[in-house]
Amino acid sequence: MGDAEIIPIGTRGRPGRGTGTRPSAAARTLAPKGRGAAKPAEPGEPQAQKAPQAPPAEPSAPVADAPKSESVIPLVGEDVIPLESATDTSTLTPRIEVAEREGGGIPMGDWLSAFQYAAREVFGDQWESQLAHFLAFLRRRLTGDYVVDEFGFDPEITERFFLAALRPIAQKWFRIEVRGAENIPAEGGALIVSNHSGTVPVDALMTMVSVHDHTDRYLRALGADLVFKLPFVSTMARKGGATLACAEDAERMLAGGELVGVWPEGFKGIGKPYSQRYKLQRFGRGGFVSAALRTQVPIVPLSVVGAEEIYPLVGNVPALARLLGVPYIPITPLFPLLGPLGLVPLPSKWLLEFGEPIRTDEYDEGAAEDPMLVFNVTDQVRETIQQTLYGLLMQRQSVFK
Repeated sequence: MGDAEIIPIGTRGRPGRGTGTRPSAAARTLAPKGRGAAKPAEPGEPQAQKAPQAPPAEPSAPVADAPKSESVIPLVGEDVIPLESATDTSTLTPRIEVAEREGGGIPMGDWLSAFQYAAREVFGDQWESQLAHFLAFLRRRLTGDYVVDEFGFDPEITERFFLAALRPIAQKWFRIEVRGAENIPAEGGALIVSNHSGTVPVDALMTMVSVHDHTDRYLRALGADLVFKLPFVSTMARKGGATLACAEDAERMLAGGELVGVWPEGFKGIGKPYSQRYKLQRFGRGGFVSAALRTQVPIVPLSVVGAEEIYPLVGNVPALARLLGVPYIPITPLFPLLGPLGLVPLPSKWLLEFGEPIRTDEYDEGAAEDPMLVFNVTDQVRETIQQTLYGLLMQRQSVFK
């Protein structure tokens, strides 16, 4: 058996034939007549025997004359052919090919039903109108037929994507409870001042979606300069309504009737250790109060409880933070111990309480230039938020429920 010669299949016992780009003589005889006559065999090759052709079938009788007792073969899209007249299979092949070519194997009605089912699963029972709105949205984005203000704010992207993505987190993960939303003005400029916490500024995002859901207004956040130095984050922040935390931009927004949010603690608030949770840091130099005094808009204090527990900060790496140009490198009980899994925030229960507005339209026109007045109003806002935090902590029964 070891000396047996291996003969490739289809080479008629001669190695090398039928293994290249040209088929063997046996394979050429199998080619259909309609695709071109087979080439003559090369010298030395045996001639392939021609298969006997079947005699032409007699013309079949009309279907109407076929006896009812005879067996018939039904074909899709064709008349019924008596079994006796189907002696030549070549007469059946064209009929079957036409039937398969028309439907592709699946009827068109099944394709439409599958499409409607998929659209209903994605867009709901009103899938036709939802799909029409979605296609109109795509057309506007592709043609540039949408509005962006001077700060880069894109209301359509914000509502359809940013807020839609944040809303399930706010409602299902943090289970945010909002109190005092009636203290937010329904129209006109106003400044919302909040405590800052959580290691990562998630509280600003949750505040934005909560304000929109309860007042149907967009909260224009004032962000630190680091936010607008990051390549992708800066673009998303601009489209979401954020702008640089400077007096000029804040005053322009407030004078234009926008609802502006500010977190005066900055990185000192979100980067403080877990042992100092819910203890407010210094509120800067009171620049937000000066902007409110110049535009004479009310200041709404906001107290947030629950954000301190999403990433309990237990350590920091200052040397690495300076190398990377960031305020701090957080170390939590889960990060970096669990790697990317440690970046998932803990599902703490959140409470947001908006206090009574502090009016600024009662002060004189030059009140913003009085440093003592600015300091007093700043301290009043800070003390209001701190006392509200203590009250909410006493009411909270558990961190996670």
